[in-house]
Amino acid sequence: MMTDLINVSGKCHCGKITLTGAVEANMIVACHCTDCQVFGGGPFRNNVMLKSENISIQGEVSNYNKIGGSGAVRTQGFCGNCGTHIYAVDSKKTLYSVRAGFLEQHKSLAPVKHIFANSAVKWLSNMSAVPWFEEGPNSVEIDYSSL
Repeated sequence: MMTDLINVSGKCHCGKITLTGAVEANMIVACHCTDCQVFGGGPFRNNVMLKSENISIQGEVSNYNKIGGSGAVRTQGFCGNCGTHIYAVDSKKTLYSVRAGFLEQHKSLAPVKHIFANSAVKWLSNMSAVPWFEEGPNSVEIDYSSL
């Protein structure tokens, strides 16, 4: 059964690659796999999972192929000019794990599930207990619950 579709669109930092698509509402995930941690430089990545028939990409995407934990090839797609990470995809290009951070709708694409919890960093569950600042570390401290 398919859930409601959410239209998404985005472009890389330099604008040479654009993407449009539609994601099922139940396929917005926080991925805690070690690949997302290494490639993304953080504890997890917010991804939207788009089927190949629901995605359109314009521009030349550079690729880096790696062997995933399952032994299957995973292609990491990125802009060769500005370095923006665009997606990861299986070798048959059937399901794209699109990096939500470069999508125009990223602030409203809250994960509905966490995947690869076995490699999640343990301190993540404590994030609301540490100070939050409006901008840089010397800016105004804000109440996390007001976000």
